[in-house]
Amino acid sequence: MRKKIKQIAISGGKGGVGKSTVAVLFANKLIKKGKKVILCDCDVECPNDYLLLGQKLRKPMQRVFAEFPKLIKSKCRKCGLCARTCRNNAIFQQAGKYPIFVKDLCSGCGACWIVCPYKAIKSQKQEIGQIFVNPIEKNFWLATGQANAGLEETGPVVAQTKKFALDFAKKVKADYILFDTAAGTHCPVINALLDVDFAYIITEPTPMGAMDLSLILDLCQKLKTPIKIILNQADLGDKTKVEKIAKKFKTKIKKEIPYSKELVRAYSKGKLLNFKF
Repeated sequence: MRKKIKQIAISGGKGGVGKSTVAVLFANKLIKKGKKVILCDCDVECPNDYLLLGQKLRKPMQRVFAEFPKLIKSKCRKCGLCARTCRNNAIFQQAGKYPIFVKDLCSGCGACWIVCPYKAIKSQKQEIGQIFVNPIEKNFWLATGQANAGLEETGPVVAQTKKFALDFAKKVKADYILFDTAAGTHCPVINALLDVDFAYIITEPTPMGAMDLSLILDLCQKLKTPIKIILNQADLGDKTKVEKIAKKFKTKIKKEIPYSKELVRAYSKGKLLNFKF
């Protein structure tokens, strides 16, 4: 019987709170316990785990594609059904004119070419990102998703990166997959949080840290994702607001990490694996 791979997300509503730092340190802690670990960087618009590990991205292991609509004008009757159907408002159409597809808003869902009664829209495959793998050390691999520059809808890249990481984890018989999400509460973060066993939510003792903590906890509650809070740089500010929000969501601060110059040095030199967490 195949063992279940533990899937843990490391997330946070606010950027710059140390989310990626904690992800790398947590991976290192598991490795030291003899576990096989995949760290999956799902911050596909700006992945940086490889930098914190002193690595360079190698040749892509997999390319990510998405389907986008293309109009066949000879078949189009300008009925407007495609524009009315699109939930992302990615199709603009003036009365009596051909529809215009706004690629930056398109999620590639396919609704427009499915509903078109005249078969005037066909799907067109385009590359939107790449996935890389770096073997860091024995029993530790980094999987990195990277969206193409300028891509607005990066959720599909995150979803494909997660799938790749899970398949890779099964192949190497990993014990854990750690998903380092983007900051915020938008679609790429939701994609990264889906189906995980629980999420570590990283925050800081500042008013903005507390505000964004409330947003990400609310999202996790809606997704029914169990959470544990980690307070980074816990000794540099007032953690009262963070504690109040934790109480509101009926949870506690699992761990407090004090400010450390040694940690900052290790971070800046890409040597976080040498730092004890």
